[in-house]
Amino acid sequence: MLHPVNHIVMHTYPGLIALVTAKSGDTANVMAAGWHSYMSADPPIYGVAVANERFTHHLIVESGAFAVNFVSADYTSLIDGAGKLSGYNGDKFHRIGSNWFPGEKTSAPIMNEAYIAYECEMIESRTYGDHDWVSGNITQFYQDKPSFFDNGQPDFEKLKLPLFFGNSEYLIPDHETARKKMKDFT
Repeated sequence: MLHPVNHIVMHTYPGLIALVTAKSGDTANVMAAGWHSYMSADPPIYGVAVANERFTHHLIVESGAFAVNFVSADYTSLIDGAGKLSGYNGDKFHRIGSNWFPGEKTSAPIMNEAYIAYECEMIESRTYGDHDWVSGNITQFYQDKPSFFDNGQPDFEKLKLPLFFGNSEYLIPDHETARKKMKDFT
């Protein structure tokens, strides 16, 4: 039975962490973001919550572009480093051991380690409480095709998705993880 509580209950995890990248001039950065979502399929629009004080925030606003990268469980150290280190203290890509290439449409950093990446042109940044919701038109998709079936679903024999719990803990589904459809519950 549900009971009222007097504290915030953040029931958004486990979930995929997005590695948000941006570049303005010669400065590039990456940050981990737990709050992100598709906002539209036609046209393709993606959004991410970024606190105003984050180093990546001003790079996004200055450049008008960002990329959303997803990495496999083989790279959870990149997720942790992107979330714990600050770009204010120097080149975070170098410090976490990640490489990237400029996106084809906006030059936003696309991480070499990503299995999926969305290159986005910023639509707007709107403040909601302690974060800004940054929305962007997806201008280019990137995919490691061998990690997916033809229907677009991940092949868990080839791709380990890190579902983040917090505090550097992850749930890693694999090919033995049972998939259930609604008919299995009726």
